[in-house]
Amino acid sequence: MPTALITGATAGIGAAFARRLAADGFSLVLVARDEKRLAGSAEALRLRYGVRVEVLPADLAAEEGLTAVEARLREGGDLLVNNAGFGHPGGFLDVPVADELRMLKVHCEAVLRLTLAALPGMRKRDRGAVVNVASVAAFFTRGTYSASKAWVVNFSESVASELTGTRVRVMALCPGFVRTEFHDRASMDTSGIPGFLWLSADNVVDEAMRDLARGRRVSIPDIRYKAIVGVGRLIPRGLAGEVSRRLGRR
Repeated sequence: MPTALITGATAGIGAAFARRLAADGFSLVLVARDEKRLAGSAEALRLRYGVRVEVLPADLAAEEGLTAVEARLREGGDLLVNNAGFGHPGGFLDVPVADELRMLKVHCEAVLRLTLAALPGMRKRDRGAVVNVASVAAFFTRGTYSASKAWVVNFSESVASELTGTRVRVMALCPGFVRTEFHDRASMDTSGIPGFLWLSADNVVDEAMRDLARGRRVSIPDIRYKAIVGVGRLIPRGLAGEVSRRLGRR
């Protein structure tokens, strides 16, 4: 039975990955900060899908948490989903530097270290995959969040290119607005976001898994967001940044 480790596994896209992979017969290792919530999620998955579910409480912004997850990945696994992440309600100049550094720790350092912990074993077995959850924000300019997600995309593509010729895959997943707890946790006002731009986490994961099976290095779920990113690449970066800034204020 294959094993998948998912960070940020108790809500949103992480929880959707857990449901999808459990339905596909994966054993799961769920990683999140809230031990009580982890236990509840694990029990629900065991009862519904009859799969083995292990819990690993860890804060990926802390060295102790990162080290623990690295150690678990070195024990083996077939799929790593680096999903943990968060946003800030304010612009770059309004956010304390400690919060910005914590974001870089979770979005960049954790993704790098956990990917590096998982890949040697996968390459040795010549099978496995890593999905690094980024965002369509990676293709626009909006503070540290979009910068960190741009790093995730570039990093994932770079590692994927190094694995050419093997059966190990690395893919960046770049969803748009998804109905999860993400925006509420960041105290973001989403009232100005048009309803047609919202995606469901389950649909995002389904498309991500299809793209992974096809060998895509970057997955942008939904035709609407593929079009948005495509247009964004055609207009000047300064104009794209201004549009992103105005949307972020709504």
